[in-house]
Amino acid sequence: MSTFKTIKSRIAERGLIHVMAAHSPMSAVLAEEAGFDGIWASGFELSALYGLPDMSLVTMSQHLDMLRAMTGHVSIPVIADIDTGYGNAVNVTHVVREYERAGASAVVIEDKTFPKVTSLVAGGRQELVRTEEFQGKIEAAIATRRDPDFLIIARTEALIAGLGEEEALARAVAYEAAGADMILIHSKRKTPNEIESFARAWKGEVPLVIVPTSYPEMDEKRIRALNTIAMVIYGNHGLRAAVTAMTETFRRIIADGGAQNASRDIVSVEEIFRLQDMEAAKDSERRYLK
Repeated sequence: MSTFKTIKSRIAERGLIHVMAAHSPMSAVLAEEAGFDGIWASGFELSALYGLPDMSLVTMSQHLDMLRAMTGHVSIPVIADIDTGYGNAVNVTHVVREYERAGASAVVIEDKTFPKVTSLVAGGRQELVRTEEFQGKIEAAIATRRDPDFLIIARTEALIAGLGEEEALARAVAYEAAGADMILIHSKRKTPNEIESFARAWKGEVPLVIVPTSYPEMDEKRIRALNTIAMVIYGNHGLRAAVTAMTETFRRIIADGGAQNASRDIVSVEEIFRLQDMEAAKDSERRYLK
């Protein structure tokens, strides 16, 4: 079964799938081993990896390289976060072609202007393109994909931009009419109320996707009760956990004057070797280095 069909089949089987953000093959492998249904190839996390703000500074080539590396190391679907599509509808045709060829199972395109500003930053510039312009991007993506199971997910930032539920619903309806397979509705409120209200009001045929970064108390039971959400993306938890762990470990080594205490609380070098598939490399050496 192709990973494209896996997204649809898992949703059909489970009703709700859980997707974890990653920014490297190793973080993708860890997410798969933990039991997630898919990987979110995150532009935010990759930007942070380069020490850059998430403001369209990381290039398509950089992001595509990360995605190719991920798809080569995991067997679960990888969903590409392509921001605004790296340009207009013509650019989107090239982007979709390249990401599908690279092994992505879906792309998520958002309706902001280029260059974008990350959604959750306080006081960030949140400007949306015209609904008709974004419909053109979706139509271009649909027309370009080769496999009909390669999903085109339309992300509306209307709630992020403070335009209200009515505008968010109107855009979502228009994006569904343009052919979007799913609608990602995003919010930066600290409670799930805004998302729950939207989900109850949604009468479209396609399912919703949410990213509960700002409202983490919205758990699976609460999500399933709405009956319109089929995918939840944990957008940056791996990155934040990694920063937490590295910060603590680095400080302990400085404070202790050595790694004697910190070493007891981190994984062994052998575990890193396992994640790198070192045994396979050693086996290749034995077989082929004559």
